[in-house]
Amino acid sequence: MSPDLTAFALAGGTTAVVGAAGALVVGRLARRSVPAATVSAPLVVIVSMAAGVLVCARAMFLSEHDIGLVLIVLAATVPVALVVGVLLSRQVRAADRRAAAEAAARAKAEALDASRREMVAWVSHDLRTPLAGIRAMAEALEDGVAADPHEYHRRIGRETDRLAGMVDDLLALTSLHAGTTRLELTVVSLADLVSDTLATIRPLAQRLGVVVHGSADGPVAVRGDARQLSRALVNLVDNAVRHTPGGGQVVVTASRDATLHCARLRVHDECGGIPPEDLAHLTEPGWRGSAARSPGDGRGAGLGLAVVEGIAKAHGGSLSVVNDGLGCLATVEVPTEPS
Repeated sequence: MSPDLTAFALAGGTTAVVGAAGALVVGRLARRSVPAATVSAPLVVIVSMAAGVLVCARAMFLSEHDIGLVLIVLAATVPVALVVGVLLSRQVRAADRRAAAEAAARAKAEALDASRREMVAWVSHDLRTPLAGIRAMAEALEDGVAADPHEYHRRIGRETDRLAGMVDDLLALTSLHAGTTRLELTVVSLADLVSDTLATIRPLAQRLGVVVHGSADGPVAVRGDARQLSRALVNLVDNAVRHTPGGGQVVVTASRDATLHCARLRVHDECGGIPPEDLAHLTEPGWRGSAARSPGDGRGAGLGLAVVEGIAKAHGGSLSVVNDGLGCLATVEVPTEPS
C-alpha cells in the first residue's frame, strides 16, 4: 500500500474511532439535556475530523510548520462549530417549546371536552329528577288523587324554579367558558348587593330553619356587572344555606382591602366542613364529592360554584373556599381601582 493510501486509511480509522466515542458522549448528554447534546454534536464532528487530519499529516511526514498551519486551520473551525451548535440548540429548544405548547393545548382541549361531556351527563340526570316529580304530581292532580292539591301546586312551583335555576346556571357557565359573556360595567355597591341577596335567600333559609345575616364594612363599591355579581353571591349563599343544617347560620360580609386594591365578598356557613382532598374539586362542573354535598331535594346540578368562579375570573378576580370553624368560608375577590 502506498504511503498516501496508508495515511488516508489511518486518518479514516482515527476519525471513525474518535467519532464513535464522541457519538457515545453525545448520546449520554442527550438523555440529560437535548440542547446540550445539540451544542456538542458539531464540536464532536470537528474534533473527529481534526484527529483524522492530524494523523494523516503525521503519516505523510509533513513538516512541523505545515502541521502547525493545519492545526491553526482546524482551531479556527472550532468557534464556527460552536456557533452552529448554539444555533441548532436554539432551534431544538424552540421546537421543544412548540411541541410542549401544542401538547398542553391538546390536553386542555381534551380535558375541556371531557368536562363538557360530564357536565351534560350530570345536568341531564339532574333535570330528569324534578321533571319526573312534576309529571307525577301533575298526573295526581289530573286524576284527582292528590292528598293536598295546594301543597302539590306549591311543590310544582318550587321544582319549576329549581329547573329554571339549573338551566340559567348551565347557560351562564357555557357563556363564561366560551368567553362570550359581556360585562356591563357600572359602580356596584356591595352593601346593597349583600342586602338584596339576603332578601332573596331569606324565604329559603326560613323554610330550612337556617339563620342568615350579613353586613358591609362601610361603603364598599366596585366597578363590575351588577347582575353577574348578584348571581355569584346568590349562588354562594344559596349553596351555603342548603348545606347548613337547621338551627345553623350563614354570615355574609363585604369588605375592602385598600392595600391590595380589592374588595371581598365572604360567605361563612356551618356545613360541617369539607374533606381537604375535596376542596380543589369544588368548582368542577357537576362535582359534589362527599355525601354532605350530595344532591337532595331542591338542590341543583352542581354548577353553582363553577358559575361563581367564572364570574369572579371574568371580573379579574378569584374564588377560594376553605374550611373554617364549623363549616366553610367562601371568598370572592374582585379588584378595585386605587383610591
